Amino acid sequence: MAKNARKAAKANHIRGNSRVFTIVVFCLAIVYFLIPVWWLIVASTKTNNGLFFGAHGSLWFDDKFALFDNIKQLTTYQGGIYWRWILNSFLYALVGGLGATTVAVLAGYGFAKFRFRGKKMFFNLVLAALMIPNTALVIPTFLLMSNIDIVDTVWAVLLPSLLNPMGVYLMRIYCQESLPDEMIEAARVDGAGELRTFFQVSLPIMTPAITTVYLLSTVGAWNNFFLPQVVLTNNKLFPITVGLTRWQVKSQAGAASEQVWNLVTSGAFISIIPMVLAFLFLQRYWVGGLTAGSVKS
Repeated sequence: MAKNARKAAKANHIRGNSRVFTIVVFCLAIVYFLIPVWWLIVASTKTNNGLFFGAHGSLWFDDKFALFDNIKQLTTYQGGIYWRWILNSFLYALVGGLGATTVAVLAGYGFAKFRFRGKKMFFNLVLAALMIPNTALVIPTFLLMSNIDIVDTVWAVLLPSLLNPMGVYLMRIYCQESLPDEMIEAARVDGAGELRTFFQVSLPIMTPAITTVYLLSTVGAWNNFFLPQVVLTNNKLFPITVGLTRWQVKSQAGAASEQVWNLVTSGAFISIIPMVLAFLFLQRYWVGGLTAGSVKS
């Protein structure tokens, strides 16, 4: 009895130490990821002088709270082009995300529920596309856009964003594991056509995965930088990522150039708010879409 009690106490001690270790690792990870966000929040409230010579360091607010002044400058600087960049980012993210999600849903559903010649080969091509970095495709994409004469237009940014191999893969896995073939066959036996079966039977079940793919596609389009940097020259078509980078380059050019670091930091802070809100409001669908299909029934 005493020996068993000692073994149980030792096991509880090991489990307790493991739990403490896990909590410490989680806390360190949280601090690691939140420090840049905290710095951005603090930096967005400072003037140019406060960013470099603030009285309380880079991780705390300066004596002067300049966030609203910075926002006012964003509205007037270069004719308020910052808000044009924000609208461009909304256009590229929302339209591109919606288009990419539509393509991914249709392709994933087709791969999962239909039989056709070359199905395995085409899906293997989708998997191969996952291995290719997006940056490696920018130059070929630019050459293609040049050949069809749509460089420096919104289409040069929107059309490439419609292809999301990861979204196709996720939708295929979700439909395969969470959408029973028996349900689709029952709808067909009852006389429903393929479109009616898709919209009234399959689509409601696919909602969590669709939301997940839409969030991934929208965030990817919102954060897209290299492609717009290459295919766009008109600053009125820039997304917020490219526009803020141009301001950053201008501020780095030296003392003779205009210093707009306060606009870069406050503009970057405002630009992350839409994505944060999207994740907060769609979180339950996001988590459900990521976990659904992970356990086969």
